Amino acid sequence: MTVSTGVVLAAGEGTRLRPLTRTRPKPMVPVCNRPILEYVLDALIDAGISELVLVVGYKHDRVQNHIGSTYRDRPVTYVHQRKQLGSGHALLQARNAVDGPFVSVNGDRVIDPQMVADVLDGFDGETPTMAVREHANAAEYPNGAVRLDGERVTELVEQPDGPYRLINAGVYAFPAGWFDRLAETERRDGDLYLPDAIVELAAERAVVGVRTEGLWVDITYPWDLLTATRRLLGAGRVDEQSHEPGLYVHETARVHENATLQRPVVVGPDAEIAGGVVVGPDTALGRNVTVEANATIEGSLVGGDTRLGPGATVRDCVTGMACAFGPGVVVPGGETDVRVGIDIHEDERLGAIAGDRVTLGGGAVCEPGTVLGVGATVGVGAVARDHIEEDAEVVR
Repeated sequence: MTVSTGVVLAAGEGTRLRPLTRTRPKPMVPVCNRPILEYVLDALIDAGISELVLVVGYKHDRVQNHIGSTYRDRPVTYVHQRKQLGSGHALLQARNAVDGPFVSVNGDRVIDPQMVADVLDGFDGETPTMAVREHANAAEYPNGAVRLDGERVTELVEQPDGPYRLINAGVYAFPAGWFDRLAETERRDGDLYLPDAIVELAAERAVVGVRTEGLWVDITYPWDLLTATRRLLGAGRVDEQSHEPGLYVHETARVHENATLQRPVVVGPDAEIAGGVVVGPDTALGRNVTVEANATIEGSLVGGDTRLGPGATVRDCVTGMACAFGPGVVVPGGETDVRVGIDIHEDERLGAIAGDRVTLGGGAVCEPGTVLGVGATVGVGAVARDHIEEDAEVVR
């Protein structure tokens, strides 16, 4: 079945990725120096999709200004979800922009082109078809564990308590007329969720599940960005030129001959790395990042225009744009319990997450799991821990 249109759900805010999503929508959070959304669009195009429809909402201008009216010479149409009323509601906004069968994917999850191709190969043009894949923690996956009977989906269960091995991978092919069926799905507290529509159809044995493999990273929490960085680097899904296996340095970057790059690592355009610096492994330095002498950065994702001072040690860290870490700053990294909203996640590997324009004074320390809001400041020699609010200042 030939399908030419791909609908990308890119309206979400991504509150569990705060403070990074305080200044950008979740699909625009960068991984390996590219927004998550670009990996999604590439997967669709590489699988043969020629028309792109993006459902945007929260800070939609950040998406539209970056992507523009075309992406890789394919036309892009934007539709707006004015209120966040669920994934099904988001998809319904594309109703007037789609003619015929289409593929639907989430804009905040790294997927492999083969996953889209597999779903298209299994789609007969009439029966809703979805990608399913094995997952070691299927019972903990929030978007649904799946049971199959042959190729038919018999169950799609959110937060199941039984033994499941397959999950909903979030790649769907829908027939013409799907929007009418979606609109009839029962709301939950006023919201319309796409998985609910699939659950209703699965009860009728009217959904096909296609087993698929390939690169797939669900990005829900800050530490998922570090996982995505590791996996993308490992798979070589990096824009910068590869000088040798696992070493990706943009041609405009300046790396001192006495600096050490431990593979895999990516260094973005106009970055500058001084002598005695050690970068990597599993590290991405964004555009115009400056790393001064004898600093160490490991297992981290450093946003554009950020400066790391001499002798700084940064591990397991995610930063936004234009951060400034002074001389001798220490983010030791390692596993810790991390609070996201009201939930505590145990034994997650996260040194710190810093929103845009965070400043750490010389000798400052961030305890593992520290979350620094946009514009926060940690004074010289001060210790930051837990959550530091936006524009707050830590002085000791």
